[in-house]
Amino acid sequence: MQGQQTLNAIEVFVAMLAAAALIALVARRIRVPYTVALVLFGLGVAIVAPEVSFHITPELVLAVLLPGLVFEASYHLDFGELRRSFGGVALLAAPGVLVSATLVALALDLFTGLSFELGFVVGAMVSATDPAAVITTFKRLRSPGRLATLVEGESLFNDGTGLVLFAIAIRMVQSQVGVGDALLAFVAAVLFSTLIGAGIGWFASRIVATVDDHLIELTVSLAAAYGAYLIADRLHESGLIATVVAGLVLGNYGRRIGMSERTEEVLDVVWEALAFILTALVFLLVGLSIALPHVLASIGPILLAVAAVLIGRAIVVYLLLGGTSRVVRGRYHAGIPLAWLHVMFWGGLRGAVSVAMALSLPALFPQRDLLQQITFGVVLFTLMIQGTTIAWVIEKSGAGARGAPASETPEPAERVPGAPT
Repeated sequence: MQGQQTLNAIEVFVAMLAAAALIALVARRIRVPYTVALVLFGLGVAIVAPEVSFHITPELVLAVLLPGLVFEASYHLDFGELRRSFGGVALLAAPGVLVSATLVALALDLFTGLSFELGFVVGAMVSATDPAAVITTFKRLRSPGRLATLVEGESLFNDGTGLVLFAIAIRMVQSQVGVGDALLAFVAAVLFSTLIGAGIGWFASRIVATVDDHLIELTVSLAAAYGAYLIADRLHESGLIATVVAGLVLGNYGRRIGMSERTEEVLDVVWEALAFILTALVFLLVGLSIALPHVLASIGPILLAVAAVLIGRAIVVYLLLGGTSRVVRGRYHAGIPLAWLHVMFWGGLRGAVSVAMALSLPALFPQRDLLQQITFGVVLFTLMIQGTTIAWVIEKSGAGARGAPASETPEPAERVPGAPT
């Protein structure tokens, strides 16, 4: 029986890969973002063939699919560029997540009857932008390098901080946890996860520097990506933060101290292909996870949560980030341009991380179904509405290549399946 189950799993995997390839071709022709097309396909399958059911666990998304995605993105993130934007990324990934989650909790508490604690659980699930959703969408847009670093850096780090906040929110509902203890636990988890990822990235870099075999070095990178997640998770820290940091260290320090040109080429190609496959699986599973009729039944609380998410995002981007960038002007720039803030506000997409958190709610958790449907509804709104219009926002705001400040060099456009030609 177990052998048959293995074959069934392989058949499903191959079918999803074939579907992803076909969807990529169709999405390119009809000029629909690839990620949105994948979610729509998953939703359609769930509606048309409800008997085709998948047991989608949060572990599948968080431990199997996302580590590879965030590692690939952080591996290609230039540390020098990130250092220039680190203050903004840190504001968005830590205080920004807290502000957004709190505002959602207050809105649900005031207008839906949900307790503040339960509202905070929803806020934690929808407060962090999803790396898979943001990076995949943003890669196909021609924009200045520093803007891309801000968007991608935020999405890479705040999924980890969002998961930490989610775990604390669950504890607040199930037991008495003081605000001070919760904040201390939040800071400690982020710090220790960073140290774990830095240690693994350094160790992997030293191994790579001692060999000159691209196959061994590729294997080391795979072990670092998933090893960082598993070790941090086993120590009850944030696996995704550890994976992001490990990717940053290997992609910057590891390249510098001993990675051959051949190895760099192989790692770039293999990880790009792996990221494409993982992205396809993530967004197909997002669509398959959401029962659209159940979501529509909770449309009132969902619209309220969407409004709270947008207001919270505006406060975080325009006041917290934009205001701080103008008060504390660094030697590298004279504040973040307003056009960039517009893009960051509308580009705060939610996706697989939020879905995984909703699926991981304990079976007997209070009002579990309602909390899940609110989260799913917010995810659908950001992907279907914001995800399909972010290119238009970039064009109209002047944040594209022609709207870049003189000090910024636009990144070359990158072809992604589903991108407009």
